[in-house]
Amino acid sequence: MASKASTGKSVASDLFAERFGDRRTDKLPATLISFASHLHALVIELRPSRDEWRAFLNLLIDIGDYSDTRRDEWMLISDLFGISALVEELNHCRPPDATPNTSRGPFYRDDTPERPLGANISLDGKGEPLGVSGRVLDLDGQPVRGARVTTWQANSQGCYENQQPDHQPEFNLRGRFTTDEAGRFHYKTVIPAGYPVPLDGPAGALLKRAGFPPRRPAHLQFHIAAEGFETITTHIFDADDPALGSDPLFAVKPELIKRFRTGSGQCELDCTFVMVRMRQEGLR
Repeated sequence: MASKASTGKSVASDLFAERFGDRRTDKLPATLISFASHLHALVIELRPSRDEWRAFLNLLIDIGDYSDTRRDEWMLISDLFGISALVEELNHCRPPDATPNTSRGPFYRDDTPERPLGANISLDGKGEPLGVSGRVLDLDGQPVRGARVTTWQANSQGCYENQQPDHQPEFNLRGRFTTDEAGRFHYKTVIPAGYPVPLDGPAGALLKRAGFPPRRPAHLQFHIAAEGFETITTHIFDADDPALGSDPLFAVKPELIKRFRTGSGQCELDCTFVMVRMRQEGLR
């Protein structure tokens, strides 16, 4: 098929769009047309050989083969290329005072058990103790009572419980709490460690070969839901972690950075989450 590669244009891309006829304004055809147009432009820019293009297609096959119900290698690609962060940004344009969303990541569990306020979510007691307290407010500074706060984190070696089912207790370092009348919650845990994103699959191998920094800074993760409010999924990062400037998932934002250790050497974290009311009632 003819191509105008020398001018930076592709006849095939134009013909691909024309074949959708009057459906080109529908969401799916429009998405496919845009995808094809950008892909053709990229191929013209990079000018891969047949062998290089075949190697790229083989990489896509490997990513699909590596994915299963326990691990989604395609989602990891989305995270590492910053696409997940971009989707969150585009879909949750919140006022400056509201807590920003970040990607949920692959280690969240929807079946995290409810725990009483003040509980210790470190079930094996391994690691440096950390006391966490927080409050959930609306944009007017009023407490959000009865908000469901789910938290999960890596242990002091940088591993999540569902990564080490034979070495950590079930639901270790996970808990779901309900805020009190003042919109507050508190619990005990341990200082988490940072960790590298999975490098054992095709996505990690590709980025490792390219020299991409794989280590995530230490953090706690939160999922906060309340009736009538937009759900928050976010991180709180350790201000002393040297990897803050190179998080491979692009989740670090200034308002999400807190010190886990105080000046007196105490390990305490106090954080505030600000929710935005939904335009329509119901949970998101």
